[in-house]
Amino acid sequence: MNSVPFRIRQFASLDAIAPETWDACANPAKPAPGAGERFNPFLTHAFLAALEATSCVGKGTGWFPAHMVAETPDGRIAACAPVYLKTHSLGEYVFDQGLAEAYQRVGGRYYPKAQVAAPFTPVQGRRLLVAADAPSGAREALLAGLRALPEAAGLSSLHITFPDAADQAFLAKAGMIQRVGQQFHFFNRGYENFDDFLGALASRKRKAIRRERAEVSAAGLVVERVTGRDLTEAHWDAFFDFYTDTGSRKWGRPYLTRAFFSHLSAALADRILLVTARRDGRLIAGALNLIGDDALYGRNWGAIEHHPCLHFELCYYQAIEFAIERGLKRVEAGAQGEHKFSRGYEAVPTFSAHDFADPRLAAAAADFFAREARAVDAALAEYADSGPFRKA
Repeated sequence: MNSVPFRIRQFASLDAIAPETWDACANPAKPAPGAGERFNPFLTHAFLAALEATSCVGKGTGWFPAHMVAETPDGRIAACAPVYLKTHSLGEYVFDQGLAEAYQRVGGRYYPKAQVAAPFTPVQGRRLLVAADAPSGAREALLAGLRALPEAAGLSSLHITFPDAADQAFLAKAGMIQRVGQQFHFFNRGYENFDDFLGALASRKRKAIRRERAEVSAAGLVVERVTGRDLTEAHWDAFFDFYTDTGSRKWGRPYLTRAFFSHLSAALADRILLVTARRDGRLIAGALNLIGDDALYGRNWGAIEHHPCLHFELCYYQAIEFAIERGLKRVEAGAQGEHKFSRGYEAVPTFSAHDFADPRLAAAAADFFAREARAVDAALAEYADSGPFRKA
């Protein structure tokens, strides 16, 4: 039994929650031991509010903010979660369109659904955000409020995507249906510099990476890293062209607006790393990263000219080099991309947790996720046996 009677409330905008109150839950100044990432930029009030302020989420997007908080009797927010009511399954990176189509074929209504996530961001992190000084039971109360959403709001389901290991264990113990996925991350094993990292690779992989980096230099491209106050509107104008060109070819409609990048830069400039390439002085490609306390997160990339190996240089090798220089523990370079594996990134599991209002849909999803997990486990084992690193 909870020692404090928490009140659950929802808000249609982060504007209703003070930034310092949200951030005290999202990124506690002194997180508990084992609480995961010390600072995750995608959970900040600044990042999530920028999405709302620049129409990346909200009316016309299929992402409707419905953020949930657990309050103490005196009105203090002890825990919160970024919640969205969704009318489609785009921008999530945990694909459930097959379930939606199957359910609709038998007369069910899959949308709207509830999503607990950092939108458009396949990055693991805390999802049940609890303040360091929250009374006992705050996380349990918040989860109970989330799980009541489908019935209370007439939704088909609740999806908590990319929770970190601590939240995932808590959600599994609470009985939510588990789903396993996979990504490729770089792990900094105490490397002194990029050459030190290369020395850990098998000879063939080491030579291939050196050859790819040399191709970029031979093409006359100048690679730069820009962060903090050096970021300008000219950078964002160019990067938005790169982003929309690539996004339009990949998924038809880029998720982020031009204004978003300016808002993000104004609020989190010191947490942004923009890696650019110039040819004859003109910006022709860029890769956007956000900087955590423990990890570098590669998010968006684009180019208006094609040059062999440029994508690998800007998105992977520059990220590794930066992480080593900053002493960051890892690089998360986004979803999918098996080609990362041969370039020093390692296969790791990712997680999500799900509730379904209809028992038939819950049973079908649980069966599918279990079979999918066996395939992911087999793939992870195969990657572990065939990595690019030198054998001991």
